[in-house]
Amino acid sequence: MLCALAALGGAAVVTAQAQARDLTVVSWGGAYQEAQKKVYFEPFKTATGLPLNDESWDGGIGVLRAKVQGGASTWDVVQVEAEELPLGCEEGLFETLDYSKIGGRDAYLSEAVHDCGIGAIAVSYVLAYDKDKLKDPPKSWADFFDTKKYPGKRALRLGPKTTLEIALMGDGVAPQDVYKVLATEAGVDRAFKKLDSIRSDLIWWKAGAQPPQLLASGEVVMTDVYNGRIDAANRDEKKNFGIAWNGAIFTIDHWAILKNTPNLNAAYKFLDFAGKPENQAKLPQYIAYGPTNKRALSMIDEARLADLPTAPEILATSVNINSAFWLENIDRLNERFNKWAAK
Repeated sequence: MLCALAALGGAAVVTAQAQARDLTVVSWGGAYQEAQKKVYFEPFKTATGLPLNDESWDGGIGVLRAKVQGGASTWDVVQVEAEELPLGCEEGLFETLDYSKIGGRDAYLSEAVHDCGIGAIAVSYVLAYDKDKLKDPPKSWADFFDTKKYPGKRALRLGPKTTLEIALMGDGVAPQDVYKVLATEAGVDRAFKKLDSIRSDLIWWKAGAQPPQLLASGEVVMTDVYNGRIDAANRDEKKNFGIAWNGAIFTIDHWAILKNTPNLNAAYKFLDFAGKPENQAKLPQYIAYGPTNKRALSMIDEARLADLPTAPEILATSVNINSAFWLENIDRLNERFNKWAAK
């Protein structure tokens, strides 16, 4: 009996500790998270008086499953990628959002609104290079695969998503036809065959901070990368990196609240703060990602708008990541990619 009471007392202490812990917000690290600290995290603490810890991660639905299903998560709000959102929602890893607490659905771009997540940024994967080293700049993914004209190592994100799309565009598939081709086995084979053509020249990256570092060190002559990382390296570190926007892969990352967080009210307060147009409009001052609140665009300097993935002339040649395709195919293509990469 005493043991049982002690056990119950211990559980109560654990529960109390869980409820007492500070709000923890998780993002992608690097220059982007530094910008978020200036625009969201620190101002949120000042405005609300609530404590906030920020951590970073490299993505992966398995990480979220372990956090929520393990029952000892220390995360509350997490920035997730396009295909992680519906999958996590379906599996019950995220809270269903009450939009009345964060400005209403109509305040945001339609692509940013989901039952389990609200858009954090509009971002593109782009081809980047060092202008000081390549005087004849690459203009498309076809140039990325041209090792005769552009000898040297090149880097891609480790995994099939975005990599297979890039391979197909590098093989001449038009941006608007990428998913039509990728939906066929012949199209998948074609993408892997194109990757085979530069296998010996490929370096893989996992974290978003790596591609600018690879360019700066001269380890690679070009890389795919989040567009904002290159913008930040040029602005903050005085690099002379260039971007080829043709065939950029466009997506929206979302904020999601992990299921059963003890900090639900604080999490909503953070989402509301980070979703306000006047706050979102400040982010491009530090890094070139687009806002998701519709009113924020009118608050951003016109010259800066041209640097964002949402600029009309950039969107015209971009590919929108097809979340439905990746939701259906991510497991089998991950398996095939991992076997291919391990050869």
